[in-house]
Amino acid sequence: MRRRAARVVLLDPADRILLLHGFEPADPTATWWFTPGGGVEEDESLEEAARREVAEETGITSVRLGQLLWERTCSFDFDGRAWDQDEWYYLGRTDVTELDPSGQTALERRSVAELRWWTCEELLRSRETVYPSRLAGLLRTLLDEGPPLSPILLGTERD
Repeated sequence: MRRRAARVVLLDPADRILLLHGFEPADPTATWWFTPGGGVEEDESLEEAARREVAEETGITSVRLGQLLWERTCSFDFDGRAWDQDEWYYLGRTDVTELDPSGQTALERRSVAELRWWTCEELLRSRETVYPSRLAGLLRTLLDEGPPLSPILLGTERD
């Protein structure tokens, strides 16, 4: 199945990034961290999907959505299906750090263990699986240099 997805690099006032800890429903030992976001519905723009997904997954409705940072294509198996996904990553800022995952979909409730704010240093030191795979370095560059002048193409990854 091929789909379009809008993702958000959501930063709080301390420049921590919000990540979700996901797992394969059929094998909870297969885990990874990822940014908020998800599939774009038929009548939505990428920006509308990004805002909706953040609100559903985190309860945060006051996101200041910024520019498009990165684009990637990924292929992965999840919940018994093979996926090919085109992803657009937007910069997002919020002053809200309290999270409310009660708006998550049934599938998200079956496959997301927790939400956590990470400092860039914690992410750089982590040995856990994170998507996109270069997220720690990309975040470091973003925080040091600011957003890119045009979106960075991350290429294709097999997650």
